[in-house]
Amino acid sequence: MNIGFGITGSFCTHDKALEVLKQLVSNGNNVIPIVTDIVFNTDTRFGKARELIKELEILTGNEVVNSIVKAEPLGPKNLIDVLIIAPCTSNTMSKLANAITDNAVTMTAKAIMRNNKPVILAIATNDGLGLSLPNIATLINSKNIYFVPFKQDNFEVKPKSLMALWDLTEQTMLEALKGNQLQPILN
Repeated sequence: MNIGFGITGSFCTHDKALEVLKQLVSNGNNVIPIVTDIVFNTDTRFGKARELIKELEILTGNEVVNSIVKAEPLGPKNLIDVLIIAPCTSNTMSKLANAITDNAVTMTAKAIMRNNKPVILAIATNDGLGLSLPNIATLINSKNIYFVPFKQDNFEVKPKSLMALWDLTEQTMLEALKGNQLQPILN
């Protein structure tokens, strides 16, 4: 299968996303890494941007898609069967819920939804039960959008934070390809 793998901010969860990506590759899938401008250009305490890009290209054997121009053909040329966005930040969810296409990941989502293909969101957000909750509700009710089941993340310290159950990403993808949302969506 040809899987687009979109990586957005939430730098502290990139290690979890990379584990999912490695599993998809080890299962024989062709994975195309797609990153936002922020991921492509930002060094953080969690790692250097250039090192992440190099690791993605080595793991997948594919060049990282990092611009709208590179992402746009993925839909019309039918180059991917499904898109996983992991981590999917509240910023990205807001853009998807409001049809904003301003980076490679949101362009890829738009491009493949046009082809009636699924987009899987593995959310990682500190305000999922706050200002981002309306966007989550909009996306849950949107055609071809599927969520990796999620839970509150450290509710005592971050009471509005939500985190995907990363180990359910591939299973969510397989169900989404059949048109089913993996349940329960909220653990």
